[in-house]
Amino acid sequence: MAEDSYDLAVIGGGPAGYVGAIRASQLGKRVALIERERPGGTCLHWGCIPTKSLLRSAELYQQIQHAADFGISVGKVEADFGRVIQRSRAIADRLTRGLEVLFKKHHIEHLPGSAIVAGPGRVQVKTVAGESRLLTTDRILLATGARPRVLPSLPVDGARVLTSREAMVLRDPPRSILIVGAGSIGVEFAYFFRAFGSEVTLVEMLPQILPHEDEEIGGELARQFKRAGMRILTRSTVEKSDTLASSVKVKLSGASRETLEVEKVLVAIGLEANLGDTVDSGLDLKLENGFVKTDARYQTSLPGLYAAGDVIGPPWLAHVASYEAIQAVEGMFAGKGPRKATIFPSCIYCQPQVASVGLNEQKARELGHKYRVGRFPFLSLGKALAAGDNAGFVKILFAEPGGAILGAHIIGAEATELISEVNLGMTLAATRDHIIATLHAHPTLSEALAEAAGASVGEAIHALPAER
Repeated sequence: MAEDSYDLAVIGGGPAGYVGAIRASQLGKRVALIERERPGGTCLHWGCIPTKSLLRSAELYQQIQHAADFGISVGKVEADFGRVIQRSRAIADRLTRGLEVLFKKHHIEHLPGSAIVAGPGRVQVKTVAGESRLLTTDRILLATGARPRVLPSLPVDGARVLTSREAMVLRDPPRSILIVGAGSIGVEFAYFFRAFGSEVTLVEMLPQILPHEDEEIGGELARQFKRAGMRILTRSTVEKSDTLASSVKVKLSGASRETLEVEKVLVAIGLEANLGDTVDSGLDLKLENGFVKTDARYQTSLPGLYAAGDVIGPPWLAHVASYEAIQAVEGMFAGKGPRKATIFPSCIYCQPQVASVGLNEQKARELGHKYRVGRFPFLSLGKALAAGDNAGFVKILFAEPGGAILGAHIIGAEATELISEVNLGMTLAATRDHIIATLHAHPTLSEALAEAAGASVGEAIHALPAER
């Protein structure tokens, strides 16, 4: 068995793993990264990037269908679903090749294969070529991510009952699909399949879709989805299912007690830690709610073993995973005090888009905050009307007294881009007055942020009266 020595061995090549490896290399450390598949992890290959390609195709397809609204005649519009999928895969492949170039640039040894933490400072690697290697290393970063959770009442077969991985490589849009779970993954796929003509039913066990977002946001998205022809069943769960030759029968319980028969079912109920046999069973690795437990320095219960990203639990966001990996590595090698991510945006890329940062109104009430709410509808915004994309609104919570930003919630055009202004403001401890005093270019969508800030104290300029 070949043996090599490193400053850091990284297990997992997703947004936590590859970012942590690059940062360690920038600090002058010798790094090895072990990944079973091509680098990039779920985010690049089966999550963030390819789904955004699919969603962009869906958005463009719908926009072209409404070209006449803008005075443009395009004739019959048809979609080549196979090319939609092909484009998504090609983008993921291109970015993967870019990562492989970055590994060479930073002199990171990329070992395609599987790894087992055998003990302090020891990693056993079995490469895809069948070679066995023992790595000795000062520190290990565990960044194996998470995988979709499944339901015992709805066994995944990859053909009729799917996870997101199978859903994004279907050859054709299903005639009908039941999506179980209305979090970010569920609603993005609901929008995607509905855009290409599928009959979509969205089932959520909690009282609203997007249950972790502000109640008003979840309610508005539900209204928009229903207008698009989707069925939404909340407070409902899957009691049992029966997979047939060409369909799936699903019996629901809770608020909805009906039995549905659909061509496909997508299970999107959350994630679980992707650990498997990555850590030797004889080692006492502590878990918490099924995820790897870490301290403030991202240190696990095992000496020299650190963990970052989805494997340590929610919020299961790629940008948080990358942040955590950088913090962990800088704590190991740069003498910096690592920090946990406390202010970070959540972005959902269906149409209309949804984005948030900080506290939602339910949480603010629960914590006893005194606050004012500023709302501003895109319907009152010139740029949104000109773009033909005026659904939704901006909602910002300001603490009283003082006007500190507690949180912001946006549903509508380019919400995932607009949220960064508020995210930066919260990071810099900005207040309502700072937002109002910042000159926002006209006409832009970002004006809605300044108008919402003004609305919280009755100073919104362009707020139209409610229609009767």
